[in-house]
Amino acid sequence: MKKTLLSLLAMAAMSTTALAADIKPALVYGTGGKFDKSFNEASYNGAEKFKKETGVEYRDFEPTGDTQGEQAIRNFASRGFNPVVAVSFAWTSAIEKVAAEFPDTKFVIVDAVVDKPNVRSVVYKEEEGSYLVGVAAAMASKTGKVGFVGGMDIPLIRKFGCGYEQGARAANPKIEVFQNMTGTTGAAWNDPVRGGELTKNQIDQGADVIYAAAGATGLGVLQTAADNKKFSIGVDSNQNYLHPGSVLTSMVKRVDLAVYNAFKDAKDDKFTGGVQALGVKEDGVGWALDENNKPVITPEIEKAVDKAKADIIAGTVKVHDYMSDNSCPK
Repeated sequence: MKKTLLSLLAMAAMSTTALAADIKPALVYGTGGKFDKSFNEASYNGAEKFKKETGVEYRDFEPTGDTQGEQAIRNFASRGFNPVVAVSFAWTSAIEKVAAEFPDTKFVIVDAVVDKPNVRSVVYKEEEGSYLVGVAAAMASKTGKVGFVGGMDIPLIRKFGCGYEQGARAANPKIEVFQNMTGTTGAAWNDPVRGGELTKNQIDQGADVIYAAAGATGLGVLQTAADNKKFSIGVDSNQNYLHPGSVLTSMVKRVDLAVYNAFKDAKDDKFTGGVQALGVKEDGVGWALDENNKPVITPEIEKAVDKAKADIIAGTVKVHDYMSDNSCPK
C-alpha cells in the first residue's frame, strides 16, 4: 500500500512538472527590427534569459508593417503558442481581437492596455526615468541647451520628452529644451539618417546633450552626437557601450523583465492578467551608470540623480504624465 502511494505521488509530481513546463512561448516585436539596440532588443534579451535558464525554446517574429503584426499574433495563437507576447502599442487592436478569439491563450501587450481576462498589460512610467536623465542632461550641459529626438509622434513618446524636460528644468530652471519627432508612421522607428539630421539641427542651435527615444532611429542620434563631440542619451536598453564617453547615460526601460516574467509566470502556472505599471520604485525604469559612462558622470550629477530617484520613490517629486492630459508643464 505504501509503495503504491509513493508511486502515485511520484507520478503526480511528474505530471505537475510536465504540465508546468508544457508551454510554447512566442514573441512578436515592434517594427524597427529585433536587433535595434533598444526596445526590441531588450525584449529579445528577456526571452533569451528565460530560454537559457529553463531550456524552453520560444518563437519570435519581426514584423515590418502593422498588418504583419496582427497576422503573426493570430498565427501563433492558432498554432497553440502560449503565452503570446506582443511588444508595442501598435498591436493594441490586434491583441483585442485575437485575445477574444482565443480565450484560453494567455497574451501580454507592452506599452498599452487591453482589458481582457486573458491579457496582461505592461505599461511603464517612462516620464520618471526620463526625468532622471533630464537632470543629468541639464547638469552636464555647458550651453544651457539640450535636445530630444523622438520616434513616431504619439502621446507615448511625448511622455518621454515631457519627463525629460521636467527633469532638466528641475536641475536648471533656465534650460532651453529642443524637441523634434521623426515621423508619424511606423517608419519613424527605423530611420537613423533622419535621426542624425534632426540631431545635427539641434546641435547647430546650441544643444550639447541630445536624448533619443526613437528605436533604431536613435542610433543615428547617438552617432551624430559622437561625431560632433556632444553628449547623447540612449533609451530602453543600456546604450552606453555604443559610444563610450559620448553617451552620457541611458534611460533604461526594463522591457526584458516584461517578457521574461510573462514566460516564467506561464511556465510556473502563476500567470495573471490585468495591468502592471512599472516606474522607478518598481525598478521598471531608471538610468544607466557603468564603466562606459562613469568618466563623464561627475559626483555632483550622480548625487543629484540619486536624490531625484529617492524623491520620486518617496513621492516628494511627482513627475507629470503627458498621457494624462496631453500637456507638459513649463
